[in-house]
Amino acid sequence: MIIIRLDRVLADRKMRLNDLAAKVGISNVNLSYLKTGKVKAIRFSTLDAICKTLHCQPGEILEYVAEEN
Repeated sequence: MIIIRLDRVLADRKMRLNDLAAKVGISNVNLSYLKTGKVKAIRFSTLDAICKTLHCQPGEILEYVAEEN
C-alpha cells in the first residue's frame, strides 16, 4: 500500500496547501484529494512539480507499507 505523506512535508516546509496548489498549478480540491490519499494515481509531471516546489524527493511524499495478508 502506498501512503501519501504530503501533509508532513508541507508542515516541515511551513507551507499551506493553497500556496502549494497555486505554485504547482493544480486545483486546491485535487491537491487536497492527494493529501488525504483519496487518489488512485498521480502524474509524474504533478509529482515533479510538487517536489520541485517543496525541494524534496518523491520518497518524502510517497511511502510504501506492506499489507498484511
